[in-house]
Amino acid sequence: MTSPPSLPSDHRGEQVIRSIKDHLLLLIGIVAIAWGLETADTVLFGFLDRFGIQPRTISGLSGILTAPFLHLGFGHLISNTLPFLILGGVVLIGGRSVFIRASVFIIAIGGMMLWTLGPKATNHLGASLLIFGYLGFLLARGIFERSGFWILVSVLTLILYGGMLGGVLPGQPGISWQGHLFGFIAGVIAARVMCTKDQGGAISG
Repeated sequence: MTSPPSLPSDHRGEQVIRSIKDHLLLLIGIVAIAWGLETADTVLFGFLDRFGIQPRTISGLSGILTAPFLHLGFGHLISNTLPFLILGGVVLIGGRSVFIRASVFIIAIGGMMLWTLGPKATNHLGASLLIFGYLGFLLARGIFERSGFWILVSVLTLILYGGMLGGVLPGQPGISWQGHLFGFIAGVIAARVMCTKDQGGAISG
């Protein structure tokens, strides 16, 4: 049985360009949602801030889904936008499916850990949980997948963003180090679940 003819090089180039554009649109679309919500929250005098993760409260349970897209002002949002684009973009190199599954896993598991174990009478907002989840995912993927490319990515991520790891420890008041910690842990678990080689050498994800 003959194999199908390969695409001309110009078609392959078009596919790569289209893939990059699709990835950028996905990342920018998510950022646009966060900026749109913060704009609306400003108009509403902070009304949306009540939809953060409030540990061990029924009303705060829905914040697991909404908190990553809400921020305490534009300064907070600006500080999260660039690391989200960079780290999220690196995760997206592994494919749209991996990016979406990892994001959902980090938001759900990290958010649930924060809701269960976070300090009482607090309200946690922002994409930091997701960003630290991406950091944990990228640092752990090379270890679990054991591929040369992702080991290199893990090393480069550690070199460029290893300084962020201090954010998982108690520090500046008003900063949710617990969200950073649980997001990071969720990212490592996501890499373990999605990127571990099975006995046959196949990769999940």
